[in-house]
Amino acid sequence: MTLLNVLLQAGAEAAPGGLFGGGGMSMIIMMVLLFGIMYFFMIRPQQKKQKALQEARNAIKVGDKVVTAGGIHGRVKEVGDTHFVVEIADNVRIKVEKASVYVSAEDTQTK
Repeated sequence: MTLLNVLLQAGAEAAPGGLFGGGGMSMIIMMVLLFGIMYFFMIRPQQKKQKALQEARNAIKVGDKVVTAGGIHGRVKEVGDTHFVVEIADNVRIKVEKASVYVSAEDTQTK
């Protein structure tokens, strides 16, 4: 059974009048509890992951190996406000938005 089914059955089996004198109040408490559980197990970890990714992108400097969202590997040659210039081969450079660049796994293992 899922957690939601267990919580709903517990609310349905409660004594007449519920916790605070009304069945509606116990349902509200269960919904708030369910939202709290979802926040701490789903929303908050995702926000932490996004913050760590943004910090990693801000820490990228000239010479770092990166991978674009499209899978192109290269080395950063220039850092702009909203973009990077990445060299993917000898004298072949592309301009890429910061949001689509990730630090290369090779680069993180050598640090």
